[in-house]
This record gives sequence, C-alpha cells and structure tokens, in this order.
Amino acid sequence: MTYVPTNLRGPRIAGTETPQARPQQRKPRVTGGTKVRHPGMVSSRRRGVENSAVRTALIEAAEQLIREEGYPAVTARNLADKISLKRQIVHYYFHSMDDVFIAVIRQGAIKARALLETSLKSDEPMRTLWEINSDPAQATLTLELNALASRRPAVRAEVKRFAEEFRDLQTRVLVQHLEQRGISPALQPIVATVLLTSLSQVLTLESAIDIDRGHAETLKFVDECLRAFAAGRMSPMQRALQET
Repeated sequence: MTYVPTNLRGPRIAGTETPQARPQQRKPRVTGGTKVRHPGMVSSRRRGVENSAVRTALIEAAEQLIREEGYPAVTARNLADKISLKRQIVHYYFHSMDDVFIAVIRQGAIKARALLETSLKSDEPMRTLWEINSDPAQATLTLELNALASRRPAVRAEVKRFAEEFRDLQTRVLVQHLEQRGISPALQPIVATVLLTSLSQVLTLESAIDIDRGHAETLKFVDECLRAFAAGRMSPMQRALQET
C-alpha cells in the first residue's frame, strides 16, 4: 500500500474510512500516593456537616491539644487518636488543618460572646471583663493561636477578625455602663479596654510559667481601680495622672 500524505488525499467516500483509535481520557498523575489533579478538575469528595457531633468532638480535641501541647501537636493523627477514630475522619470534616484552627477560633468566639452578654447585665462590667481575660486556659489558647497566625495567612485573618470583634464588644459593654450612669470617662473606653485586656493576659501568661514579681502589687492596684469605677469615684490611676 502506498502512503499518501494527508494534504494530498482526495475526498473520503462514505463507509471507506479507516477506523481511528479513540483518544483515551487523560488520567490524573499519581505521585507519592496522592492524585495530582489537572487544572479545572473539582474535588467531588463529600464533607461532613458542620453540626455533626464528631466534628464538634474534633474541634474540642484540637483546642485541648493547643492548650496542653501547643499548636504543633494538632495533626490529623493526634486528633483522630483523641476521639478513637481513623485519621481520615479529619479530612472528611475539614478541607485542611487551617480549617481546623479556624473552627477552634470560631468556637471560642461563640463562647466569648456568651460571656460578654453576661457582663452587660453585671453591676461591675469592668471586673467581669477582667475575669474573662484572666482565664489561664483562654490566655494560653490565645497565645498559641497568635503564634500560629504569624505563619498562616488564613489563620491570621480569622484571629484578626475575632480579636477586633471581641475588642469592639468589650468596649461597647464599657460605654453602655458609663452611659447608663451618666459618667463622662477621663480615659477613652477603647483605650481602657486595651489596657485591661493586655494587662490581664500578661499577668496570666507570666503566672503560668511561675513569674510573679510585682503581680501582687499590680493586682491590688487593679482591684482598687475596679472598685472605684464601680462606685463612680476617682480611681488611683486618675489620681496619679492628676498629680503628674
């Protein structure tokens, strides 16, 4: 049979075409046991529902690991071991480990909002805010998540969103308390909030590693300030500012 270049072949006669092999669909390349998807391919893997008891248990396990061992301890294997299931269960409920940390942050936000609602009804909201921010477990969790946020952009965005929301809520509690009592603050409420939360967390974190130099004196000073605020009289801080 003589080969004839394609561009020189005449018109085909129906029924005389040579059968052509149908091109095979390209399959995903496999590297190291993981499928490498081609651009445009969408994962069809199902995800577990957000209100699942298993998902909640995984989030709580992650929070416990962060507090007890630090954020590097949060791995799929460790989480699964905590609830006595296979590690694949983690990937069923979370697309990535960042999603696990984000879920921990959001669960903490729900708890924090509930506590702040309580402080709105308190006769001493400043003291309630101090106690909320002085919780050792929460201070440790915050420290670890902040450290992680410096390395993970997705986690950083969620930490920032929650921190700013929480600060605004605390400031609102303080402003509402002042307005109800007709008190004109000498210090901007948001500044008071930053000072209160920062000082309480520093003292709590230092106490966790047995640093207590100056703590007793500072706590006494804070207590006097909180009492004065609740009674509507001049605090030791205001007196000190006037004397300078």
